[in-house]
Amino acid sequence: MTNELISELQWRGLIYQQTDEQGLEDLLNKEQVTLYCGADPTGDSLHIGHLLPFLTLRRFQEHGHRPLVLIGGGTGMIGDPSGKSEERTLQTEEQVQHNVESLSKQMHQLFEFDTDKGATLVNNKDWLGQISLIDFLRDYGKHVGVNYMLGKDSIQTRLEHGISYTEFTYTILQAIDFGHLNREYDCKVQVGGSDQWGNITSGIELMRRMYGQTEAFGLTIPLVVKSDGKKFGKTEGGAIWLDAEKTSPYEFYQFWINTSDDDVIKFLKYFTFLEKDEIDKLEQSLEEAPHLREAQKALAENVTRFIHGQSALDDAIRISQALFSGDLQSLSAQELKEGFKDVPQVELSQNTTNLVEAIVETGISSSKRQAREDINNGAIYINGQRQQDLKYELSDEDKIENEFTIIRRGKKKYFMVNYKS
Repeated sequence: MTNELISELQWRGLIYQQTDEQGLEDLLNKEQVTLYCGADPTGDSLHIGHLLPFLTLRRFQEHGHRPLVLIGGGTGMIGDPSGKSEERTLQTEEQVQHNVESLSKQMHQLFEFDTDKGATLVNNKDWLGQISLIDFLRDYGKHVGVNYMLGKDSIQTRLEHGISYTEFTYTILQAIDFGHLNREYDCKVQVGGSDQWGNITSGIELMRRMYGQTEAFGLTIPLVVKSDGKKFGKTEGGAIWLDAEKTSPYEFYQFWINTSDDDVIKFLKYFTFLEKDEIDKLEQSLEEAPHLREAQKALAENVTRFIHGQSALDDAIRISQALFSGDLQSLSAQELKEGFKDVPQVELSQNTTNLVEAIVETGISSSKRQAREDINNGAIYINGQRQQDLKYELSDEDKIENEFTIIRRGKKKYFMVNYKS
């Protein structure tokens, strides 16, 4: 009998590899399963590239299974060579601990922890930190063949450029994690990104060698790839972070609403908990009325609400609507900074007050003749208000919180004018 959860994961395109497809399906059909997914604290925030395995773990929780959320306070001291072409720079213990605390808070945005079937947060430093070097070599290293390790993609890809013994042993540490969680929590499944396949299978192999026949399974999620071939989760401004201080909810919302038509249905399946019939309707809307962008709106609203909450989503939509309509007066200075983060930043001398001279000095118009034409034609807006007076003088009232002025030329060309001291 096909398992309902497995069927859903297949429909969403979330299964890339399984160590034992039929065995996992049989397990899910007969009992509530404890499973885990982990992240190393390489920084103090997750970004959206980390989301998919954890959202998949959350789907298991929605179907009644018990997730263990692992923060790698121990493995984070070492560094995973997977997907890296060169050695990581080791972080201090204080940095790692700060990152552990930050990521632990973010996990509470993704999982329910305070229910009967709630998730459990674990830190692998609690057990890896107790293993002495002698114990590591005798109890674990003895069961791991060097030839087996050299067969791992994460190791092979680094051999040409060099890999330290520190990072060479990383996969053993993660294998110890799976074994520990299997023994202490009856954890039978590990979920991870496709780059974690080698680490997952190492855990199952180590358990087999140490404990004999062990009921343990691995499942990996596909790498998220955009239809244009560009890396998912990156913009010209950098990564899209879950931390609202690093990426504001407005910027977060804008990232998702700007998803291409070619990607939006796939991302709805990946990143939202919308049911199949809802996504099918959005796909129909995309085909019949793509200009309405209903699918993109649903994606942006659902993901932003899930990560940042309803209030932050409401603010993001309000800012978006105000910027689209040109109603800048309704926004605070901070909201305007967020909304115009990527527009050209220009500087104006404090003693230049005439509007014609100001838009020439800042390069908004190419010449005084062009500037006068732009003003006369109603193409110049100051903080959202059209200005057609050639003699207009900029004043302190035009400075938002005495910092900057937003000048628009034409329908969409915005400039943030900062004042030279």
